Amino acid sequence: MDRLQAMEVFLRVAEAGSFTAVADRLNVARSAITRQIAALEAHLGTKLLARSTRRLSLTSSGSAYLEKCREILAMVEAAEGDLAGEKRAPRGQIRASVPMSFGVRHLMPLVGDFITTYPDVSVDLEFSDRRVNLIEEGMDFAVRISEQIDPTLVIRRLSVSSLVTVAAPAYLDRHGRPQHPDDLLNHHCLTYTLGPGLGWGFRVDGEPYSVPAKGRFRANNGDALLDAAIRGLGIVREPTFLAAQAVQAGLLEVLLPEYSATELHIYAVFPGSRYVPHRVRTLVDYLAERIGPVPYWDQGTLARK
Repeated sequence: MDRLQAMEVFLRVAEAGSFTAVADRLNVARSAITRQIAALEAHLGTKLLARSTRRLSLTSSGSAYLEKCREILAMVEAAEGDLAGEKRAPRGQIRASVPMSFGVRHLMPLVGDFITTYPDVSVDLEFSDRRVNLIEEGMDFAVRISEQIDPTLVIRRLSVSSLVTVAAPAYLDRHGRPQHPDDLLNHHCLTYTLGPGLGWGFRVDGEPYSVPAKGRFRANNGDALLDAAIRGLGIVREPTFLAAQAVQAGLLEVLLPEYSATELHIYAVFPGSRYVPHRVRTLVDYLAERIGPVPYWDQGTLARK
């Protein structure tokens, strides 16, 4: 029995709560996973998992052993990384959850370049705007975009993106151009349903200022809202990683730039108690380097001026 491999399998099963889920992720038969756990339990002389028809749970011995497995695997990963350094080519599978629009537009081309550069790595991306549970769903990391960074998360900063308020020139010609955030109360606002609320945040006289955003169209996808704005259906508040191209093409006009100071943090978040494999660190570093601290979509835009 390869004890390190058995420890990693046990860790995955304990976190996923399922033999089948781990077998699917590793592309092996479920029986192979159960045999490894049984062999590990026999070696240790104790039960690690309590099995029932509905779920798996850790025994008291299993809970204590799980923490030791995490420490040992983290030390092994760190030791191998220190010895191999930059000469060690990453290999293995990476599973990541990424936002739908940002992932398709900006991450997918970079991930394609990455797996071309590193042919021994395979990447499984889940495109979704929901906040997945990394441990339960077996993700190595997720890309999150938010105004506030949760200090309890283990993160790696990738970049930032400005928020801009935009609308089509045709809409503005019909309804007028707002000169103050309060003017938005008289406009059709296109709102993102997965955001923290209906209010749009600005800065007025250096202080945070929120305006209720109401309109006839709402969506849980930024690209859908962008399309609605280009069609002249209203005013939208969008990150520049979505809006910059349409602004540069003259399809959308930036509004209230003197009141907008909000930046969105773009970062990779990792399961807090798990070691980060070399292949995952390499991909995340690659994304941060290629996007850049001042992202390419913001360079030369009104948002940065």
